[in-house]
Parts: sequence; structure tokens; C-alpha cells
Amino acid sequence: MSKSKLEYIWLDGYEPTQSLRSKTKVIDNFSGDLADAPIWSFDGSSTQQAEGNASDCLLKPVAIYPDPDRFGGDGWLIMCEVLNSDGTPHASNGRATIDDDDDDFWFGFEQEYTLIDPETNLPLGFPKGGFPQPQGPFYTSVGTRNAHGRELVDEHLHLCLAAGLNVEGINAEVMMGQWEFQIFAKGAGSSGDRIWVGRYLLERTAEKYGIAIDLHPKPIKGDWNGSGMHANFSNEAMRTAGNEETFTRICEAFGQNIEEHIAVYGADNDQRLTGLHETQSIDKFSYGAYDRGASIRIPIGTIDDGWKGRLEDRRPASNADPYKVAAVIIKTTKKALS
Repeated sequence: MSKSKLEYIWLDGYEPTQSLRSKTKVIDNFSGDLADAPIWSFDGSSTQQAEGNASDCLLKPVAIYPDPDRFGGDGWLIMCEVLNSDGTPHASNGRATIDDDDDDFWFGFEQEYTLIDPETNLPLGFPKGGFPQPQGPFYTSVGTRNAHGRELVDEHLHLCLAAGLNVEGINAEVMMGQWEFQIFAKGAGSSGDRIWVGRYLLERTAEKYGIAIDLHPKPIKGDWNGSGMHANFSNEAMRTAGNEETFTRICEAFGQNIEEHIAVYGADNDQRLTGLHETQSIDKFSYGAYDRGASIRIPIGTIDDGWKGRLEDRRPASNADPYKVAAVIIKTTKKALS
């Protein structure tokens, strides 16, 4: 009889930004099929998701990936939704708020994050009690003076690929100690699942190195770039449009729904979206070709391909819930093209 270890992963009830939680379930002769992963319970009173006198919450498996790092290859990563004890979606369940999980929409999320030295509480590479030279040398850098944490970052990349996540690249970012990985997926649910599992693997890998992961959109105040989760997106109409008007209509629709988008684009995002450091101000909206200071950037590839391709919403913060980000993008894009 074989023993399989299933790591159930979920989001807690902390506000305004949820944290990842997980626990391991051992199952005999597990088939590897999501349908055979049972619903499980946990103590919601310890995760701000229930009161102590009625603390049972349920974990409903929604996605499964092989766990490449633990248990000698006989483990599984199980992304879960949180349900109330009666089986209804919990108020903290962002995945359940997706009204239109249309896999005609393709998403490429650029997940930025900062590696933090717990001894200094500063980004990895920052000198104790001070600051490094101004940013500039660190983006896509190599070398001991500029690139910090590469071993951790590379290990995370390999684990994500081995787990079956569609990671399309990694790079060092503009601030010292800041990095990024990019994940491609279709639909709001699958996109969110993959980003959350990617974040989970990042946190777990960082444990080995004694490094903390910071998803705050402005981890260091001052003249330093913040961290985002730029959302590249397209649907069939965009991928086959062949005209500028289609993309203009979408951008204009986004500009008419600023508050709805910003509401789910991450807590403390006002500290990042200031109009500086490759951002547009949080209370303004703009779009433009190749413009990394705009709310929405029209990539050069879209124009060079004859106005066929994608747009990049640069406003989502690094701590945003990808389920909610993808859902509102689908909603506004469809409204624009209806």
C-alpha cells in the first residue's frame, strides 16, 4: 500500500491582504486525480475565518500539481477554495467571486516580489543601516554587487516548472533584492490557481534560505520602484483584431471603470501608483504605446503584428488577488466589445 502526501493550500481570512496556509494529508493509494482529493476541514478560528464556537471550515480542492520538492516525488500540491461548514463559499473565498471564468482569455501575470533579510528587515543586499547606490544597476543584473538571492530564485523557477506551472521567465527587477517571475494561463480560475501555487512555492523555498518574501507594493519608501503584478491579457477578438479601434475601445472602457479595478488591485497600492517609478497615479488613467508610465501599456508586439495581440494593465499590485484581477479584466473587456 502506497502513501501519498497531499499538501492542501488555501487563503486565510486576514484583511486587507490574505496569507497562504497549508497542511498535509496522508492518503493511501491516491490516484493523482483531483476528483479523488477529498474535501477536508480546518480550524477557521485560527485563521480569522470562523468563531471558536463554530470553527470548522472546509477545503474544497480546485487544482492539483505534483509536488517536486517534498516526499521523494510522492507528494501533491492541492489548491483549495474555503467553504463554510454548510458548503457555501466563505466570505474570504476570492475564487468563488469569479462570475465569468472564460478560458478564451489568456493571462500573463508578472509577479514581482522582494527578498527580505530577516536580520535587517531590508531587501537582500541592502547594507545594514543604510542604502545601496541608487537603482539602475540592479534590473536584469549579474554579479555579486548587484544580484542578490539568485540561488533561491533559480530553485523556485525549477520547482515551478517541475510542478507543471507555465512559468515563462524570471529576472532581477529594478530595486536591489527585487525579482519577478511570469506565469501564463487561461481563464481567471486557472490563472489565479497558478499564481497562488507559484507564490506558495516561493514562500516554501525561501524557508530553506532563511529569507522572507515581501509582496507589499512599496516595501521601501523613497526613490525605489514598488512591486506590481502586471496583467497581460487577450481574448480571441484581440488576438485577431487587426485594427487599432478594438484596443482603443478596451482601454477607454478601463478608464471608465477605475474604481472597480483599483478596488481589487491590491492593498496599499496608492503607495506605489504615484505617477513616478514607471507608474501612473492611482487616481488617473492613461494608455499608450510602449508606455511603462501609463495605466495600460500597448506592447510593441501588438502593434508590429498589425494590431493583434495583448494589452498590459500595469496597475495591479504584487499583493493583489489574481482571481479578482482576472475576473474584473474579463468583465470590463467584454463590456467594451459588446
